[in-house]
Amino acid sequence: MTYNFGVYHWRRRARTLVASALAVAVGARLFGRRGHIRRLLAAGLVLWGLDTGGDALSRLLRPPPWRPDREKYEALAAELPLGSANRLLDVGCGTGRSLVGLASRLPGDCTAVGVDVFDDRVILGNGPRLARRNAARAGLEAATVRGDAARLPVADDSVDVVTACRVLHDLPAEAAQRTLAEAHRTCKPDGAFGVLELPLPHDKSADPVAYWRDRVADAGFTVTTVRDIELERGRYIIVVAEP
Repeated sequence: MTYNFGVYHWRRRARTLVASALAVAVGARLFGRRGHIRRLLAAGLVLWGLDTGGDALSRLLRPPPWRPDREKYEALAAELPLGSANRLLDVGCGTGRSLVGLASRLPGDCTAVGVDVFDDRVILGNGPRLARRNAARAGLEAATVRGDAARLPVADDSVDVVTACRVLHDLPAEAAQRTLAEAHRTCKPDGAFGVLELPLPHDKSADPVAYWRDRVADAGFTVTTVRDIELERGRYIIVVAEP
């Protein structure tokens, strides 16, 4: 199956790639001139350009835009009652990796909704259509909506399962807490809420596991499961809770 999840932070990394390419080009030109100082300077420019450009390119393609990277989403799905969900809300769905990762665990008649601001950090058509297309390729018909995670365009007590995958750490602390409160508002009283997060608390001195657990509890949820998992592509924290 072919997916296109786009390239993240492309503007910043594209600038770095251009600067490194210029450094290599200038260095190569200087190297052909006489003089030890010029050649040392040329060698330094070339080495800096190759090292910096290679690192930027590696980060640009990590994870590769065609790879679903399902393992972390499957770890979250294993802790949630997705098999009986009539409606799923995925907060911060981005280009659809989380929707693709959860798709195989959802029943065929489940209504899935993905909400995201769909900002310009992602090249190759970041938007509701791209997320919807990726979900469809995984067999999930999802409605994707442009919206603010801290002001979800969803009715109260209307969703069986709410998920927030790798989105809270990207928000300011206050907005992240409002997002959690919105998840609580939209989740049915007998529903479930699942968080998949990086170990990046807003309070840098805090223990990441305790931090994300406490933030979910502060939003009014009863935390039922907390997992700290180490996968091939990094460490993740899973918090599952009930309203």
